[in-house]
Amino acid sequence: MCPWTEFDAKPERRMKRAAIETTLAAVFFCCLGLLVLAGPAEAGSLWDPLVDRLSADGLERRKIAYLFSSPDLEFQPEIMARKMNVLLHTRMSARKPGPQPEPEVMDRYLNPLLIAGAYAFYREHRAELAVIHEKFGVPGEILTALMLIESRLGMTVGDYNGFTILASMALAGDFELIRDRIDAVDVPGETLDWLKKRTREKGDWAYEELKALIRYARANGQDPLTIRSSVYGAIGLCQFMPTSAEHYGRDGSGDGRVDLFETRDALYSMANFVAEHGWKDSMTEAQKLKVIYRYNHSESYAMTVLAVADRIAKTRELFGG
Repeated sequence: MCPWTEFDAKPERRMKRAAIETTLAAVFFCCLGLLVLAGPAEAGSLWDPLVDRLSADGLERRKIAYLFSSPDLEFQPEIMARKMNVLLHTRMSARKPGPQPEPEVMDRYLNPLLIAGAYAFYREHRAELAVIHEKFGVPGEILTALMLIESRLGMTVGDYNGFTILASMALAGDFELIRDRIDAVDVPGETLDWLKKRTREKGDWAYEELKALIRYARANGQDPLTIRSSVYGAIGLCQFMPTSAEHYGRDGSGDGRVDLFETRDALYSMANFVAEHGWKDSMTEAQKLKVIYRYNHSESYAMTVLAVADRIAKTRELFGG
């Protein structure tokens, strides 16, 4: 006699229990099947156009659908709207009569405390910077200045989610998704056509950056949903857009990966970018400005980088190192 097997229970009780267990099992597996088949598609229905587009471009649909099924991924049309409002205001201001403001050095980056911090960074990495200068022809003062302005020497790399930023902008290439968020109420017809065109172009740009971010994460064994970025998707200490990370990124640490959140990789990648855009120490000031302008399309930015680099060089001459 084995009591725990209920060997001597009445046959009809055993049959009833078996039927109930069979029914419950059938219901469980049916629900499980529905979750597997319908869950991700339902969760990602808003993102279906992007899933389809990425799949058509050769990315594995199952993995892409999984990314877009994340409950943490939320469409944020305000990102594209903010960008288009900036472009719209810039366009409208440029058309106003009168002289336009001249580019100038951003004095806040010449603060003695910031320069002191930049010089300390330069001294800490001076051996590596010397190797980089030899390899790429770009001086350490320039790289330090770039990193100071881009990420406060690596301390501020952005609190945004790069995947969410770029996916939202890619989806919002349709102007109708952001129309009610445009600041100007009465936009002239010609300007409205321009705005729609620029929105579509920015959406396509973000789409290419999103693809690059996914590839970048895959190459580094990272989850693309966890990569921090700036407000428009720039990543790492050097604040590269993902396509720049792919093209200009270099492995400075020798671990076989290009991790732009690692100092040596970021410095090597920045040096490679500047070198590929033609930097030579023998250049004139105007020529150097044109090269740095390619890093961030702002004349004031380029002037500030050179001014900060000059301050670092003078501090080095004063204190040595």
